[in-house]
Amino acid sequence: MSDTPGKQNTAAFYGQAVASFAVAMAATAIGIYQLSADAWVRGFLAIAVLYLVTSSFTLAKVIRDRQEGAAAPAYTPFEKH
Repeated sequence: MSDTPGKQNTAAFYGQAVASFAVAMAATAIGIYQLSADAWVRGFLAIAVLYLVTSSFTLAKVIRDRQEGAAAPAYTPFEKH
């Protein structure tokens, strides 16, 4: 995590992101549940959605970590301050 001040999101932006995620997941779950298909097809789609969500979170974290790593200067123990 970065200790850089001034890069924190507002509470409203955080709330909007959480609400948007919740609505998207609920709508997808309702859509899969209401789908007129066999149970195994609905189960497969549900697992695929969960896999997509977890992969998206992982990708976002990896990108964030790479960006934070590129912005931070390299530490050299013998550097004078």
